[in-house]
Amino acid sequence: MKLNQRHIRTLYGIILFLCFMPFISPAIALGLGIMLSFLGLKYENAAKYTAFSLQASIVLMGFGMNLTQIINTSRLGFADTAISVVFVMTCGLVLGKLLKIDSKISLLISAGTAICGGSAIAAVAPVIRAKNAQISFALVVVFILNAIALLIFPGIGHYFNLSQETFGYWAAIAIHDTSSVVGAGATYGAKALEVATTVKLIRALWIIPLSLLIAFSQKDKIKGKLKFPWFIALFIMSIFLAYWLPDFAKTFSHLHWLGQRGMVLALFLIGSNISFSEAKKAGAKSFVLGILLWLLIGFGSFIMLTSKF
Repeated sequence: MKLNQRHIRTLYGIILFLCFMPFISPAIALGLGIMLSFLGLKYENAAKYTAFSLQASIVLMGFGMNLTQIINTSRLGFADTAISVVFVMTCGLVLGKLLKIDSKISLLISAGTAICGGSAIAAVAPVIRAKNAQISFALVVVFILNAIALLIFPGIGHYFNLSQETFGYWAAIAIHDTSSVVGAGATYGAKALEVATTVKLIRALWIIPLSLLIAFSQKDKIKGKLKFPWFIALFIMSIFLAYWLPDFAKTFSHLHWLGQRGMVLALFLIGSNISFSEAKKAGAKSFVLGILLWLLIGFGSFIMLTSKF
């Protein structure tokens, strides 16, 4: 039986509801969306809500960031994260040109590898006006490598007898998404988890300057009219509000949770709008770029940290 738009809308409604359940991870949500797109079950109005859900989720997640902790730990790992972000972004853009990959896909994969996976891609995508297919492809590349890192990093750490502190630094710098950094750190030990979480927090904050820098770099491409990423300003404001109004901590916690689940919802919508013809154009070279960047940051940070500690 062929489903009409009413049936598809109902199906989408059910999945969107499930996106607020804890057992639906970002990767699962993205996979569900891609599966529906592959089956040709596309909701015609879904694309309209994608950009808003991405930006709103980024803003809401700011309510869960502790400004005091950010300031107190800004010295811890700041230089290391700064070096890694600049290194990965530079290598990503250069390799993207050498491999002749779509510039927006290269930028998204580089940002996801340099900072914090899906969240960084979600933040940068609306700034560069990326298409859903470009976002989806970048997310798939980053999620696959992120999952592999989560599985193999603790084993590598034990094989080389890395200390808890060294492994925590390494996981925070070399693994993409925050959830996987936390998972790897928790698997390795309590101290590793503490260090990994702290350094990852600093790394995630690079979303702000990177998004602003990219916005200004796009000025010439949009006929002199700068499209300022206002959601980044709201993201910063949400961090300060959580600090200034501690009595509303419980409310802010709920908003942060809503942002996290909203991101899951947004990833489902992105996946459901993927165009396989456009994704095919990206080719295997995009995966090569993601793998090369992942290996560069993984090996580079490993060598740097093992010689430092």
